[in-house]
Amino acid sequence: MPRKSDPSCPLCGAPSAPEFKPFCSRGCKDRDLLNWLGDGYRIPGPPADNQGVASEDEGG
Repeated sequence: MPRKSDPSCPLCGAPSAPEFKPFCSRGCKDRDLLNWLGDGYRIPGPPADNQGVASEDEGG
């Protein structure tokens, strides 16, 4: 059976380090977290209905 190669860092492509898996370093791990916190990762979709949200808050 062929041996799997070590996965690479999803951000920079360098070999991943066991202590930061799946990332290669603390820097890439932190950069990924900042992308999540700063809306760097988004799923495209229709615009949100702001009126529906406001009416639920008022009528609840």
